[in-house]
Amino acid sequence: MLRRFLPALASLPLLLGAAPVRAIDEVVLQLPLIDFGFTVRLSEFENPERFWAGTSDLAELNRATNGAVDRQMRAIFDTPLPVQTRDVVSQAAGSPLLQQVLLAASALGQVDGLPLDASGQELTEVLNRASTDGQITLYTLLRAIPGESVTVDLPGAVASLQRLTRQQSQARALVESVPAASVAPARSAPGSRPVRRRVRTMAAPHRDTPLEVVLVEPSSGANGRVVVISHGLWDSPEAFEGWASHLASHGYSVALPNHPGSDATQQKAMLSGQTPPPGPEELRLRPLDVSAVIDGMEASRVVVLGHSWGATTALQLAGTQPSSRLLLERCDDLGDPERNISWVLQCSFLSSADQASLADPRVIAVMAVSAPASLLFDYGAGAGMQARALVVTGSRDWVVPPDPEALDLVPPVLRFGHQLVAADGGDHFNLRAEAGGNGGPLRGLVLAWSDAAFAAGAAAKPALQAPPLLGPGGWGNTDIPLILMPSPTP
Repeated sequence: MLRRFLPALASLPLLLGAAPVRAIDEVVLQLPLIDFGFTVRLSEFENPERFWAGTSDLAELNRATNGAVDRQMRAIFDTPLPVQTRDVVSQAAGSPLLQQVLLAASALGQVDGLPLDASGQELTEVLNRASTDGQITLYTLLRAIPGESVTVDLPGAVASLQRLTRQQSQARALVESVPAASVAPARSAPGSRPVRRRVRTMAAPHRDTPLEVVLVEPSSGANGRVVVISHGLWDSPEAFEGWASHLASHGYSVALPNHPGSDATQQKAMLSGQTPPPGPEELRLRPLDVSAVIDGMEASRVVVLGHSWGATTALQLAGTQPSSRLLLERCDDLGDPERNISWVLQCSFLSSADQASLADPRVIAVMAVSAPASLLFDYGAGAGMQARALVVTGSRDWVVPPDPEALDLVPPVLRFGHQLVAADGGDHFNLRAEAGGNGGPLRGLVLAWSDAAFAAGAAAKPALQAPPLLGPGGWGNTDIPLILMPSPTP
């Protein structure tokens, strides 16, 4: 249990007091089902040999486990944290992302004797005190926090895990009740065309500099169809070149823009203290990136694929309208039964949501994989969509859990021809497809969906009781079975 829950204490330095009292010495692990806490005094670890030879409950547990507790505690408390941590916090002070992380941390535990203070200045001062020799460890962090003790609410942590289980239960029921799609070599095997890769820049009037775009295309025999792939937060085009290569081998020209405000390079700069976290304005800038790429490709009809935040971008381009209403109602409610990690990102969009309706009429269909969506898109947000949407959710996704992020969003619009696929065993990361692989578990699906959207012509536009674009089979996968939610009967 120590190994499972003590790493979570790394988040507790975020819970700071307004006026220092004294450095924290006591860590209390509040266990479920019993009426007392398991107490650790940090000062006792200044002489660990004496502590472990003592008669405390923890020392007794250590002897009973042949020193395993000692080894785990040393690994937890003595492991250096990134030396750039102070710079990161200084840059993030006051940002919506940090505020949401603070809320999440406050649900786990508290600093006793002090009111909650989420100021970046106070946190920076703590980190400065913790970094006495250039290395910050969990031990030095806790010793630098002003307060009396840190209490970790383990029942609360257990409740959070139970909530996550509930958020995956509908998807599990779906994959157990509906047969998986069949696998057809014509979809899952590479096509006959050789593929080439190149990088070019494209004009982006909404950015300070041109966009860098990876182009993956057939060397010959292109079919004239264009697909754009939007990556997620702190990701990169390379993570989806497997999709692009598979499509290109079947004739497609695929463009993968690098979103400069929220890509892997931005993450590295943020972790080195050179730039703040992605700002809420990126909610608007990302769809504009894709529209700029469509301009650069000189395309009139395009399919957009997206993963995570890229999936949200795809839904915006399809005509789904973001709104601040649910963000205002629910972002600050720590007890909300549907709260999940993706809300950290969605709630950071509060100030930009009402200005982020950026549909592109050239987009005829989108495939949104693991899309953070339940707060950003209000009820009825999809009523004016001009493009068909295929939403894909992983049954084991804990970052963007299927319920409510997909299973609550999609059913009301299924009657307009939109569709939902659940990936049995899919999590937030194993549905991607890195460069050099076989295209990943969704390779047949991205090809089948793109083929169907282009073949439909004008009928691709959503309409009441529109026939679905995706057929019942031929696009499945043997490693991660894919299940299509049945469309409603007229």
